[in-house]
Amino acid sequence: MAEEMEHEEEMSEASSNDRKERMELRTHQRINQTLCGNLVELDEGYAKVELETTRDMVVDEMGLVHGGFVFSAADFAAMAAVNHPNVVLVASECRFLSPVKVGDTVVLEAKELYKEARKRKIHVIGYFEDIKVFEGDFMAVVLERHVLKLKLLKEEE
Repeated sequence: MAEEMEHEEEMSEASSNDRKERMELRTHQRINQTLCGNLVELDEGYAKVELETTRDMVVDEMGLVHGGFVFSAADFAAMAAVNHPNVVLVASECRFLSPVKVGDTVVLEAKELYKEARKRKIHVIGYFEDIKVFEGDFMAVVLERHVLKLKLLKEEE
């Protein structure tokens, strides 16, 4: 009986690992992960990004990292959680809860909260070690075509 349970657990883990291996990033494929964070985990409606802060992100002599880099990594995590080639950010409401300094690695986890037609709402939380440094809600829309192609078509008409 115990052997059966262990085998079932192993099969479940293998299935989960296979799914994660098959899940590939379909959006933001050319993003600079040095500036916007490294995608470390991707699953249906979920993404995890790690932002390793560098001297290029610093705003003062104390080593404070500009919040825009944390926001950018959170945005990337949110778009990766949706994982559609034509997803675009349309709104966000964010809170920067604690400062980030050079050398910190911020982990941002994004979870898609709901899908309503083309609309998506994604919640992102960012941590440095056990300190919550960021929290935000992102609204995105999945378009039929790339957003720049839509604008070009309108101009041509």
